[in-house]
Amino acid sequence: MEPAIFLNLERINGIFVALMKPLCVIGFDGGGTKTAAILADHKGNVLAEATGGPSNFQIIGVEQASHQLLSLLIQCCEKAGKSPTEVKAAVAGLTGAGRPGDQQRMRDAFLEHARREGVSLNRVAIESDARVALEGSFKGGPGIILIAGTGSIAFGKTKEGEVFRVGGWGRILGDEGSGYAIGRDALNVVTRHIDGRGKETRLTKLVADRFGLKDQDTIISAVYRNNFDVASVAPLVIEAAGLHDIEAERILNRAAFELSEHVRSLTFKLEGATREPRQKISLSFVGSLLTEETLLAKIAKHKIEFSIPQIIVIRPQAPPAFGAVLMALHLAKD
Repeated sequence: MEPAIFLNLERINGIFVALMKPLCVIGFDGGGTKTAAILADHKGNVLAEATGGPSNFQIIGVEQASHQLLSLLIQCCEKAGKSPTEVKAAVAGLTGAGRPGDQQRMRDAFLEHARREGVSLNRVAIESDARVALEGSFKGGPGIILIAGTGSIAFGKTKEGEVFRVGGWGRILGDEGSGYAIGRDALNVVTRHIDGRGKETRLTKLVADRFGLKDQDTIISAVYRNNFDVASVAPLVIEAAGLHDIEAERILNRAAFELSEHVRSLTFKLEGATREPRQKISLSFVGSLLTEETLLAKIAKHKIEFSIPQIIVIRPQAPPAFGAVLMALHLAKD
């Protein structure tokens, strides 16, 4: 690819001289707790990195999310000795940006916020955080990512660049194998134990000790009135399963099976698109429940590799923010 350049007028000895400077791009990976940004040159070489606060616009609003993105863009440019005017393209992979209408709403807000702050951005795209994670995991190449955090979803990409997805239906319709699903199942086990309808489980004491949820009143109030974070119970299930609690092990095994079914379905889609059955396909785990070498990750890896032999589980090759950089480089060429 030919170096991208632009004319920059600088005053030298009282005369404005047109200088040729290489353009750069920026990629963001933003969620509910933090946002990462990477500034790169036209060849994909990293020039600067920065991290900041949350940018989930579905929670904090498009204006605050836009402020966060622009602040990180400026920080990266300052670190690299660049002007924001040298940023030819920007791609932000954000939590909650899975639908075109939401992407457009966030894009419009970001461009308007940048304009008000005196920064003119030419090419901007808003993508889902999962989409940029897919690009980062395989540095733009083909493969599958399986995501399990609060929710669950899987994305796959063929070598021709066609992208497929499975899951991501949300906690009411889907999110099987997710932190929310695991936490919900754990609380169900606890309530059955308290009622005398279910088997004894360590989860009852763990939930009571960690969250103070020890009886019907406290559990119902927390879940139905106080917006309790159901997914926050998932680590307790992993802890209890590690202590050989039968109910916790059952919950994790079911979650791992559901996650393996995400991968199985996506494998069929990729093979159908490429018409190359049984070809090796790389898979990377993404999300808090799978990236820490947790017991769930180990069980899921075993189930997937045993039942889908063409899958090879590998570590992500690059972070999601770099995946956004790769997408920004394509955007810059358009």
